[in-house]
Amino acid sequence: MTRTPLIAGNWKMHLTRPEAVELAKAVAGASKGLTDREVMIAPAYLSLAAVKEAVTGSPVRVAAQNVAWEKQGAFTGEISPPMLQDVGVDMVILGHSERRHVFGEKNAMINQRLVGALRFGLTPILCVGETLDEREQGNTFKVVAEQLSQGLQDVQAEQMQQVVVAYEPVWAIGTGKTATKEQAQEVHAFIRTALEDLYKKTLADSVRILYGGSVKPENIDSLMAQADVDGALVGGAALQAESFARIINFT
Repeated sequence: MTRTPLIAGNWKMHLTRPEAVELAKAVAGASKGLTDREVMIAPAYLSLAAVKEAVTGSPVRVAAQNVAWEKQGAFTGEISPPMLQDVGVDMVILGHSERRHVFGEKNAMINQRLVGALRFGLTPILCVGETLDEREQGNTFKVVAEQLSQGLQDVQAEQMQQVVVAYEPVWAIGTGKTATKEQAQEVHAFIRTALEDLYKKTLADSVRILYGGSVKPENIDSLMAQADVDGALVGGAALQAESFARIINFT
């Protein structure tokens, strides 16, 4: 089954609005004419509207870095799905390791956010991955399986067509360490099998699974050559136009 590759840039808490617009325009230029892959960028909330306007007319999609699960209400500091849709956002990153390990979000809350995103028609990217201690203790598969099953609780098969999964080993995020292509493929293949157990093989075969964790121009080609790696969730290298352009144009 052919799965359209997705290269996603997570800008995290970087870039002022003018800086974000400048980078967005460069990404749009680098994505011009691409028809065999998708490109997505996720700026900070305050830059979403300006970035969306900057990439209008290009194939670049714009995502948020998190989202609440209600239309409105007493949720200080949160952003609702309709607020994102109002500025043209149609994707959202959920369960990123920094949300889990810095801000303490648990599987139940991430699931709540994901179900809410789907309810409003947003495409969620569900992030899963183990810490260094969990890997060294041989618990990678256990941790990832739990994050998947609990994160996707109450998500129906027909809704899974809209979900993207991202494997991001916590020990490789922002550390300069990258899972080898063999390590990435091993966990991606496990995720696909786990999705088959949760749903069915044809659906599991259709879900895109991205790799995230110190992705850079030097390793993107080898990562994308793996059978179950369908794209990348890029952090630091997505903040530089030249490096992200190379990643977008992987071969």
